[in-house]
Amino acid sequence: MNLPQTEQTPDDPQNMQPARRRRARRLLLPLSASERESFLDKLSQRLSPSFDFFLFSLLAGAIIGAGLLIDSPAFLVLGALFAPTMAPLVGLSLGTVTGSTRFFVRSLIGLVIASILVLLVGALAGYAANLWGISELIQVYFHAQLIWHNLLVLAVGAILTSISLVRSRRRAAVASVALAYELFVPLTVAGFGLGSGLPHLWPDGLVVFAVHLAWAALLGAITLAILGFRPLTLFGYTIGGVVALVGAIVLIGLSGAGAAFWGQVAIPTPSPTATLTPTATASTTPTPTSTFTPVPPSATLPPTVTPSITPSPSYTPSPSPTPVYALVNTSEEYKGAILRAGPGFSEEFVTSALNGTLIQILSDKPVVANKVLWLHVRLPDGREGWMLQSALLAATPAPNW
Repeated sequence: MNLPQTEQTPDDPQNMQPARRRRARRLLLPLSASERESFLDKLSQRLSPSFDFFLFSLLAGAIIGAGLLIDSPAFLVLGALFAPTMAPLVGLSLGTVTGSTRFFVRSLIGLVIASILVLLVGALAGYAANLWGISELIQVYFHAQLIWHNLLVLAVGAILTSISLVRSRRRAAVASVALAYELFVPLTVAGFGLGSGLPHLWPDGLVVFAVHLAWAALLGAITLAILGFRPLTLFGYTIGGVVALVGAIVLIGLSGAGAAFWGQVAIPTPSPTATLTPTATASTTPTPTSTFTPVPPSATLPPTVTPSITPSPSYTPSPSPTPVYALVNTSEEYKGAILRAGPGFSEEFVTSALNGTLIQILSDKPVVANKVLWLHVRLPDGREGWMLQSALLAATPAPNW
């Protein structure tokens, strides 16, 4: 019996059928078991969190916190640029799609530690804002809400980062900026609200961060599955199913079906609507009619008294006070003022008005709270609240302005 002179492996590309050879070239993951194991081992080392990841996460959180403190969007972008490559997030997706529980837990713990560092830095920035009396902020409220275009940017960043990290670590740094921005900014906002005590920031920002994290991990897992990664065991499909279920819950929460759940978290404060009160209708009641009783005539007529006409005082209408109007006039850095439910920085946030908005002044005298003057005002849409007098410019001459 003649034996072949050369040993042939089942996955030798030269011995594959043409269709399978083309599919192997399209897939990123090698078909050989030994090559697959070696590739996954190198990739897991590349995606594992390191000391640099935690250090730069702390630095990015500090820069983002400073940007929230001075209400500067440019500093928020700068903080995302200083953020590390979000490799543990892709590691979370890789552990999901391959079914590696150990790698999934290790990546999740790394993300949790980095998130705690960013949250603490945000809390320090919020405490500084409370200490210095800074409350006229706009950017913090923009990033404590679930907005569809933020999810779109997050989806693009998650897909491109997943593709780039499994191919080349250098090219992933650019796409990872979008991930860092959409994850670290709302997390810092949550810490800012925790330290400052401002309403509608904690835990709203934390909820936004959790939704963004689940959304990015799900899209990363789908991307890696398309690239050829599959669970090695049957138990691996369980982790992927759990993440897919979380992603489905996120999608339901973003749709109208989840309005009941998201009604009090991470959405703008709804404006009050006028309620109709029933008005009483006047009903006519019958009045008693007088009957004439004949009186016998008397011999002498009593003298009649002629009434004297006294002039009645005429009604003179009192002049109504002239309404006082003012324009919202703050620095270009703030671009508007915040309307609160009462005088004071700790009062509930109602809404904000941009510079140039004409509002009506309702209070006769300003009220002192937190060592500053507050005025009771009414916006053009009818909502009433309190604003800083220093943020308004009188459009109508008024005394004691």
